[in-house]
Amino acid sequence: MGKPTGFMEYKREVPADRAPLERINDWNEFHLHMPDEDLRTQGARCMDCGVPFCHSGMLISGMASGCPINNLIPEWNDLVYRNLWHQALDRLLKTNNFPEFTGRVCPAPCEGSCTLASIDPAVTIKNIEVSIIERGFDEGWIVPTPPAIRTGKKVAVVGSGPAGLSAAAQLNKAGHSVTVFERADLPGGLLMYGIPNMKLDKRQVVLRRIKLMEEEGITFVCNADVGGSEFPAAKLHSEFDAVVVTTGATLPRDLPIDGRALKGIHFAMDFLTANTKALLTGNEDFISAKGKDVIIIGGGDTGTDCVGTSLRHGCSSVSQLEIMPRSPDQRAADNPWPEWPKTHKVDYGQEEAAAKFGDDPRVYLTTATRFEGDEEGELKAVHTVEVTWQKNEKGQFIPQPVPGTEKVRPAQLVLLAMGFLGPERSLIDSFGLECDSRSNIKAELEKYSTNIPGIFTAGDCRRGQSLIVWAINEGRGAARECDRYLMGNSELP
Repeated sequence: MGKPTGFMEYKREVPADRAPLERINDWNEFHLHMPDEDLRTQGARCMDCGVPFCHSGMLISGMASGCPINNLIPEWNDLVYRNLWHQALDRLLKTNNFPEFTGRVCPAPCEGSCTLASIDPAVTIKNIEVSIIERGFDEGWIVPTPPAIRTGKKVAVVGSGPAGLSAAAQLNKAGHSVTVFERADLPGGLLMYGIPNMKLDKRQVVLRRIKLMEEEGITFVCNADVGGSEFPAAKLHSEFDAVVVTTGATLPRDLPIDGRALKGIHFAMDFLTANTKALLTGNEDFISAKGKDVIIIGGGDTGTDCVGTSLRHGCSSVSQLEIMPRSPDQRAADNPWPEWPKTHKVDYGQEEAAAKFGDDPRVYLTTATRFEGDEEGELKAVHTVEVTWQKNEKGQFIPQPVPGTEKVRPAQLVLLAMGFLGPERSLIDSFGLECDSRSNIKAELEKYSTNIPGIFTAGDCRRGQSLIVWAINEGRGAARECDRYLMGNSELP
């Protein structure tokens, strides 16, 4: 797989990004293309490791280890190394409906569990993946492939995020007539409005795939509030032979401290969604960070996206408060390979902030205690305190304030990026679906069937907030089980 001695001869390389101070002036994708010859060299580093963990898709210590959609990574790395790009594309599409999405925004658990990563920097799997699919589009190899025969069965997919799109694509391949209902004005869910354009271009990448799916026979109905008066759940259930619910985990975690009602405090997704809509429509109806001191509460990808978006607006300053400690630079003893490496990373937003203002914007082991406003009810400052993690009487680690570390930080815009609590209840209740103890829709993994016959569920609304690759994995699995329900058996993977 690859060149037998490639991992000893070549060092890991990734494509260069556009310079931070250049890219914050626009909304274009910031990754540059790597020449084909360099990609082949990187494919050569994929060693013949015997037992590859990169496509294992396991959960170890509660985190993904290896690719959850079981991409055949060593195979298409070898094919790229041998300059067999079309064959590499065929292998890639056997497991992944949307490599152009995962190759851009997946955190690459495959690289964390790469066998080479146990001793050296991992193979550049993610970059090779996106290069294969983009080569396919450039060469005209990606064309609509509608099914030759229709089964006469109709399936409704509620939600058009990665789980919904993968379920729809697979069910369409099986010959069913698929209608995807999306409450936003454009399909894509998280892919369209939850991820900024500089990471995932909406017109050139997301809508390109939507158009292809439409040409394959899938119908998209937008501005569709399923469960509401226009699309009542009972009507949907009666008019379709099966329903797949993939609405995501969109209920954000709030921070109910003093001053929460002040103007200038927003959930991160409201900020990001309005910004993308403004880019697509050209209107000025968005939450602007221009000229403001911005404080983002929470880390992760969403927090980073808020940093990058605020910089592009032209903020005066940006800080990111994280209640957790800074991760170590190297794997800790209790975080061995092939677990996901819990190590310190500098993402694009932090890199851009450091280039603009001189420092990484993250402030660790710190939490907000109250918001302060002016006479007009506008936010003007955030009061914070440093914390230390200690065990309580139940043996649980909880944050405790450190006396004497209180600080008042100027802010005219606060963005809450503290994760999500689960799916919204209105649609769940309208279908009469049961929930588990974590408020997610109750359905067994690998079966995806709810308490209502003919209604299936997948993605974040079933498992909780997770990775795009898990959403695609579950969407494919739900499609398989839905197909089995409709036809008695299924040939879908």
